[in-house]
Amino acid sequence: MTKVLLDESEMPTRWYNLLADLPSPPPPVLHPGTLQPVGPDDLAPLFPMALIEQEVTTQRYIPIPEDVLDVYRLWRPSPLYRAHRLERALGTPARIYYKYEGVSPAGSHKPNTAVPQAYYNAAAGIRRLTTETGAGQWGTALAFAGGQFGLDVEIWQVRASYDQKPYRKMMIETFGGTIHPSPSPLTAAGRAVLAQHPDSPGSLGIAISEAVEVAAQSPDTNYALGSVLNHVLLHQTIIGEEALLQLAKVGDVPDVIVGCTGGGSNFAGLAFPFLREKLAGRMAPTIRAVEPAACPSLTRGVYAYDFGDTAGMTPLMKMHTLGHDFIPDPIHAGGLRYHGMSPLISHVYELGLIEAVAKSQRECFEAGVRFARTEGIIPAPEPTHALAACIEEALRCKETGEEKVILTALCGHGHLDLAAYGAYLSGEMEDHDLTDAAMASAVASLPQVPA
Repeated sequence: MTKVLLDESEMPTRWYNLLADLPSPPPPVLHPGTLQPVGPDDLAPLFPMALIEQEVTTQRYIPIPEDVLDVYRLWRPSPLYRAHRLERALGTPARIYYKYEGVSPAGSHKPNTAVPQAYYNAAAGIRRLTTETGAGQWGTALAFAGGQFGLDVEIWQVRASYDQKPYRKMMIETFGGTIHPSPSPLTAAGRAVLAQHPDSPGSLGIAISEAVEVAAQSPDTNYALGSVLNHVLLHQTIIGEEALLQLAKVGDVPDVIVGCTGGGSNFAGLAFPFLREKLAGRMAPTIRAVEPAACPSLTRGVYAYDFGDTAGMTPLMKMHTLGHDFIPDPIHAGGLRYHGMSPLISHVYELGLIEAVAKSQRECFEAGVRFARTEGIIPAPEPTHALAACIEEALRCKETGEEKVILTALCGHGHLDLAAYGAYLSGEMEDHDLTDAAMASAVASLPQVPA
């Protein structure tokens, strides 16, 4: 079997909340002014109450509203593929599976949370959403979701990716969204950056500052985030819940689960339902996060309280961070250029429940090309990180003879990232590794938070 499919009637109807099963809760989110744990009123200017409740609840399962399921059916359940051709090319005894999220309207996993966020905001009477986007997949997803529920969507895209990926802008505008390169002259946060660095490539932290600033100024406008926060990771768990059902159909249990990580939503979406099974003693997979060497928040960042944005307007979250002032090199995996890791994933990493590795850009694109030439799908730059780690694991199995089952999430296609593949194929692509000096400088401005 190559494709393992679920019928629409088999699609999960609830999201899974890992907070219900962790041995200890993550540290609280703090108000940047008082340094006290935030309450619902602190978040109400940006988020509807339904999402605030999902952010803090310890309820194990959250029902998916029928209106959200109705939109999900446009592409869900997504297929699980057995990578027979890649296995043969590698000569490995391992069995490789990939959960393919590129079948969504945005071409990635991002609509899994964009749709419910748009739904809950529309139900609360909100008329406009602002957001940031890196590679453009999240902006595309929210523009699509906003159109489904009658919301205007305004997006700030990191300048480096805005210039690299012009077709994302066109796609966002086709779905009805408005998009600006970030840093922009439209906000105080953007103007401050441009005054010091007129040619700034931007960062997700800067784009977040701009989107939050605009949302906070209007009562009919809320902010939407495509990764990092608990409720975003919650919505993505439909990926792993489907994958559990699909693997059961073919009688396989994963030995290794691999996902790329930037803010963490795609990784959590695949891994958290399997982590539930691991914590319950029903399986024992190694769960491996893979991040870019140019932005290695898990493998080299510090575990500390930090702002989610550059201007310091967001609450303080304890996470693995490179510092909110950090501006990553303009690698092609724009969706992984974030200075911090999801607080929940950071906490799980601190508990030793997952492991992490960092990969250089050229190694990842080598894996992406290898995958495209065998499996026939050109992956987005982000999941090439996971594919590089999958291939590495499969080649280890070739040496040891182990018949491991390897599972990954192919979180999006690369049809709008062909310029990046062109740079790799022409030999013009460079690796960007974070130096010790740059790392030290990046974490020097972390906020001081009493123990």
